[in-house]
Amino acid sequence: MVSAQTTLLIGKGKAAMQLGINLGYWGAGMDADNLAVAQEADRLGYTVCWAAEAYGSDAATVLTWVAAQTHRIDVGSAIFQIPARQPAMTAMTAATLDSLSQGRFRLGLGVSGPQVSEGWYGVKFDKPLARTREYVEIVRKAMSRERLTHDGEHWTLPLPGGPGKPIKLTVHPQREHIPLYIAAIGPKNLEQTGEIADGALLIFPSADHLEDTAVKHLRAGREKAGKTLDGFDICPTVPLAVGDDKDVTTLADTFRPYTALYVGGMGSRKQNFYNQLARRMGYEQEAAEIQDRYLSGDKQGAAAAVPHDLIDRTTLLGSVDRIADRMKAYAAAGVTTLTLAPAGFTLDERLASLRAGTEALERAGLA
Repeated sequence: MVSAQTTLLIGKGKAAMQLGINLGYWGAGMDADNLAVAQEADRLGYTVCWAAEAYGSDAATVLTWVAAQTHRIDVGSAIFQIPARQPAMTAMTAATLDSLSQGRFRLGLGVSGPQVSEGWYGVKFDKPLARTREYVEIVRKAMSRERLTHDGEHWTLPLPGGPGKPIKLTVHPQREHIPLYIAAIGPKNLEQTGEIADGALLIFPSADHLEDTAVKHLRAGREKAGKTLDGFDICPTVPLAVGDDKDVTTLADTFRPYTALYVGGMGSRKQNFYNQLARRMGYEQEAAEIQDRYLSGDKQGAAAAVPHDLIDRTTLLGSVDRIADRMKAYAAAGVTTLTLAPAGFTLDERLASLRAGTEALERAGLA
């Protein structure tokens, strides 16, 4: 059975926007809660449940666990880290997950960052664009069940002069084409993603800046491939905190440490893609200060230096009506799947946020 959720709803001049849920990383005492969140999202009609990995829980195991205990919702990797797996292994995992979930798997890939790639996996963080392109070529060929051969800069299959021979995948995925997404931030990566992928996983999206920071680059990549953005899934993750509009400032403060971590502490001073994104959004001086404070060990100072406006533009805060207005702006900017990361100290708070998300989508006229 092919999941209906994998069909992108773009029709008749108006883009319909779907909702996803991002569980983030498994663990930290929230395992049972995360499963309950995924099951409630399934019940409410959310279309995809994403799981992440860095250097703790792996996404494949989490997605298997979730898929086994849900019915309709797609499960997706956001992301499988490219330095963590040989591409043929990723194809095997994707095909297996698609088969076990009865056609509900979405494959999200990303290069991770220099500290994780080199410090955790021992893989040199160089030529990420070329490495990603080759990786996708191999994964697609393997998943198509062709005999696997590849002669590239980063991989040669089979290895020459040895006993290896071209082999084809023995597992039959549920679908002939498993949707493939790439996590992209920089302009060149976004353009390549538009060219070679079925969707883009975005972070820190501002509806006001999305055309300049992401969509125009994705469009250029699609044009390079002789395609348009029709059918291409633009899928940002947006933190969500529901409350009174009078308390928006307090709600925004919830995400100060999160924003400071990414803008200030992810990657090195020279290779922080999130910091560069904040600068492209117009926060040049603020991004520099956040990074200076964070890298010097002053995490609280870094969080305090995050502008309220940056948080408010890249999250969903306030009442259902205010959130609905922001959802309209995201849809108008080209978002096709809006993935929510609901805040909450208790399971009840997170479930209430999920329900508020569906209510806001309905009020926005996008459901």
